[in-house]
Amino acid sequence: MRIDSHQHFWHYSPHGHAWLTDDMAVLRRDFMPPELALELQAEGVDATVAVQVGQTHTETQFLLGLSDVYPFIRGVVGWVDLRAAELESTLAELSGHARFKGVRHIVQSEPEGFLADPRFRAGVASLAGFDLSYDVLVYAHQLPEAVDFARALPEVRMVLDHLAKPRVKKAELEPWRTQLRRLAELPNVCCKLSGLVTEAAWSSWQPRDLLPFIDAAVECFGPDRLLVGSDWPVCTLAGSYADVMNVFRVYFSGFSAAEQAAIFGGNAARAYRISA
Repeated sequence: MRIDSHQHFWHYSPHGHAWLTDDMAVLRRDFMPPELALELQAEGVDATVAVQVGQTHTETQFLLGLSDVYPFIRGVVGWVDLRAAELESTLAELSGHARFKGVRHIVQSEPEGFLADPRFRAGVASLAGFDLSYDVLVYAHQLPEAVDFARALPEVRMVLDHLAKPRVKKAELEPWRTQLRRLAELPNVCCKLSGLVTEAAWSSWQPRDLLPFIDAAVECFGPDRLLVGSDWPVCTLAGSYADVMNVFRVYFSGFSAAEQAAIFGGNAARAYRISA
């Protein structure tokens, strides 16, 4: 089973999607499952994991509702307030939905030291009791914090989103690569090969611009802890769904059949408890 481990849906509203700046105006519209379904069919992708973009319970319920209607949405990574007093009851309720697989908080927008907050860490620790994963969304400069965070919570399955957004446009491998290696030393962490095209020059990137960063991810995490994700529709700022997937198809074409099966689906199935 081929799984796109990272994509989004939304009904656009200026207030709810204020993060869509003027240079991202092409994303200021609705993006819904029927549109993505055409891309999946063309690329032979069987299933997806829908990931939150808004930090509201309403959006989490919205994504779960879509998964009830569109069977290809096999997992939802939603948002919950991980510091709330009623967290346990919220997680118990959401876990009653078979496609609720994990939680993400947009830490890239938080101040320095956020991942060291004891209440936040306690909330993330609670995910293990419900067999839920945690998606780590940080910038490259926040990787040292992410390393300490993941090391302190070894019982929680963690998935690093977008390789921590390295500075592809500037071709800056260090210190990102060194910190990525430190994170990869922790066995509870895997990594999504997603979001790279939007860290490159949107209108002029070439696959070769991404290769050093994919090389580093493979070196650090190996084929058994890498997940392919499109980051659709955000990826369309820089290229089509097919453009993104073709980069990975070509790059991994020389890997064994078993390694390709893991990278393009098996690892996501394990990280998010998705059964065939």
